[in-house]
Formats: sequence, structure tokens, C-alpha cells
Amino acid sequence: MVSPFEKAVIGRIPLRNRFVRSATWEGMCGEDGAPTERLVALYEALVEGGVGLIITGYAYVRPEGKQTPGKMGIYDDSLVTALTALTRRVHGRGGRILMQLVHAGGQANRNSSGLSPVAPSAVSLPQYAEIPAELTREEIADIVAAFGRAAGRAKDAGFDGVQLHGAHGYLISQFLSPLANRRTDEYGGPFRNRSRFLSEVVRAVRETVGKEYPVWIKLNGDDFHPGGFSLEEACQVARMLEEEGIDAIEVSGGTPASGDKTPARSRIDAPEKEAYHRALARAIKSQVRIPVGLVGGLRTPSVLDGILQAGEADFFSMARPLIREPGLVKRWSSGDRSGANCVSCNGCFVPGLKEGGIYCVAEKKGG
Repeated sequence: MVSPFEKAVIGRIPLRNRFVRSATWEGMCGEDGAPTERLVALYEALVEGGVGLIITGYAYVRPEGKQTPGKMGIYDDSLVTALTALTRRVHGRGGRILMQLVHAGGQANRNSSGLSPVAPSAVSLPQYAEIPAELTREEIADIVAAFGRAAGRAKDAGFDGVQLHGAHGYLISQFLSPLANRRTDEYGGPFRNRSRFLSEVVRAVRETVGKEYPVWIKLNGDDFHPGGFSLEEACQVARMLEEEGIDAIEVSGGTPASGDKTPARSRIDAPEKEAYHRALARAIKSQVRIPVGLVGGLRTPSVLDGILQAGEADFFSMARPLIREPGLVKRWSSGDRSGANCVSCNGCFVPGLKEGGIYCVAEKKGG
């Protein structure tokens, strides 16, 4: 019987287990996006704590695509030296690490970037701080090229691969969404047009890093917006991505405007509330042969075992539980299979804005 704790090759990467630290904003990079010692130490702790793979916090590929303070950057060659030092430290502990590439699009924030946000269409959406400027065709081509260059920098810096952020209402997700994308040119309207930007990004990345370098994607199985990007279209995207050479898909869902179905849901306090994107992963996995991962509310090994044995996912991604317990996987591996101590309060993100880095406020308070 396959176990989440066994070695596996996932998306071209040999891993010591099937546990992944899913990308999350840590707020631990400098003004220019370079990693700090605090972030490097966090990643070292995650490796020591047993995770098979770390995916970095979302790294912006162009300056206007920055959303939050302390966010990692990969928009300029000058960042490669600091990022190389980071990967060497992770590899020195025996870890593996992917860099997640993102452009926040309409969710970018001028308070962090100093620039006006851009998006497929100049529309007002609840998750936007302001109405973004509509991208021209030339600007779209520039951003596509920026993804390719960013992937090349990540490879040069020693990352074991890259992951495109195609979820949670960021730019790739915005192009896929009929609500965010109201264009009438070749990038808007029918599904084939709305998926064009993503296809071009994947091709630009592949042209830069080659066919063998691991390229993953985080993809929404559903935006949970009426009339928006749905599971039916997500399955079409998954098939397209496999044809384009994507090596693995991490399935998520929702945006900041999805009500009680946002990507980081609260009150995950019982096994039946866990794995809230399980049905999305199951559906997408049925459409492709490449590995499919699941993120969202994973808290107990018994739930993960059931998902793996049912063939509904190949790897398991967690963020908030590993903020509370960087050594969670090691604890589980040692035989203590009680659930994660995370209480799903989302308080961990508050100090990232106020104190220069996330941490579990519940644990600090003794909760």
C-alpha cells in the first residue's frame, strides 16, 4: 500500500515523501524582494521538520506585479546571488525547493509596488484595491517574456524547479476567468482565447529552461464565483497543460472574494471539514496522467491516507499547519499521528504585515 511518507518521484523531482510546503506569503524578504536570513532559517526548519519539498512564497516576475510587502522577487538578475545562497542552504540540509512565479495583476497593490496595477480588463472586482489598467497586447507579450526570464533566473539560482501561480485570482487566473477577463480580442471571450495567456507563459518558460527542468502549476479547480472559472473549464485547462509539458498540478480553489470558500478557510476543526478541495483534485486527476496534488485544510494523516489510496491525489500540500509546526511531518513520521495543531484562525498572516514575518499567533498566546 502506498504511503504519504514513502519516497516518490513527483513531477520529475525525487522526494523523500509526498508532503509539500505549499507556497504562502511569508513577508520575510527585503524591499527589493531578496530573501532575508529569517526566511532562510524558516526554510531550513521546514527541511529539518521533514517536508519533502518547499514551494517558496509567490515571487513577482515584474515590479508592477507585486502585491504585498516583504514579498519575494525574481524580476531582475541582481536577485540571483541572494537566491542562490538560499537554495544552497536548503540543499545543504538535504531539502528540495521550487520557486513559485506570479504576477498579481489586478490584485497587485500600489502601496507595495509604487505602480498602477494592470489586468486583462479594467473592471471593478471585490478582490481589487482599485480598478486596474487594461493590458495592451504589447504589455501582455512583455509579461509573458518576463515569466520566461524569471524561470531562467530561478534555474540559475539552483531551484529544483518552478511553479506557476495560476490560482487565487492572480493574473493567470484573471485571464482564465470570464468575470475578470472581458476582452474582445484573441485573449478574451471563448475559453480557447482566455487560456491563451497561460499557454504562452508555459511555452516561454519551457523555451527558457528546457524540456527536462521541472515546471509545475498551482491551478484553481473552481473560483467559486457564479459565472466565473469553473471545474469544467479547469479540467480542460489541465488537459491543455499536460499537452504543453507541465509536470505536476497542485489543485486549489477560490479567491479572496469567494466568501466562505476562500483558499484559506477557517474553522477546520473536524476530519469531515478537511481536504475541502478534494473533489476538485479528484476530477482533475481523472483527466490527466501527470501527478496531481491537493492543498486546502489538510490536518490528519488518516484523511491523507484515504485520499492517496483512493487515487485522488499524488502529493499533499500544507501551509498554515507548517507555520504552527514546522516539524509536523517529522512528528507524524515518528509515530505521533494526531492531527495538526493549527486552529485555522488565519492569524498567522497578520504579523507579516505588522512585524516583518508570519508566525502562529495562536501558539504564542498558548491557544
